[in-house]
Amino acid sequence: MANTFSQIYLQFVFAVKNRQSLISKNNKEELHKYITSLVQNRKAKLLAIHCMPDHIHIFVGFKPTISISDFVKEIKVESNEFINSKNWIKGKFSWQEGYGVFSYSQSHVDAVVKYVLDQEIHHQKKTFKQEYLELLKKFEVPFEEQYLFDFIE
Repeated sequence: MANTFSQIYLQFVFAVKNRQSLISKNNKEELHKYITSLVQNRKAKLLAIHCMPDHIHIFVGFKPTISISDFVKEIKVESNEFINSKNWIKGKFSWQEGYGVFSYSQSHVDAVVKYVLDQEIHHQKKTFKQEYLELLKKFEVPFEEQYLFDFIE
């Protein structure tokens, strides 16, 4: 788009269906590479990605011509198909419905990249549920408990 300038930085967070720990360390790097290609094919810039066994964080530089909901849907559908084609798990893999998306300014990019890449460290101190609730509260996102991810207690 001519004469259109933007700086949009979004962190996406979504969970494995039923919050099962299905993403193994052995497959994580291959999944990172595949999702990186999905992001790039949609003309977004991947800044950081980290899969935990039961959820994922993706931090991207986003263009205003991209629909957020279409972007997430396509990433989830295509990565589901990829994981299932690899037979990494018994049964069928899928991401849980819904997602979180949080926006940041340019001044926060380095800190968010570090945060996403340091997920292993964060989750030594807090659960995904604690982390996700903190994000929702920090960004003042209204939510109803019944519509959050199905958390394993």
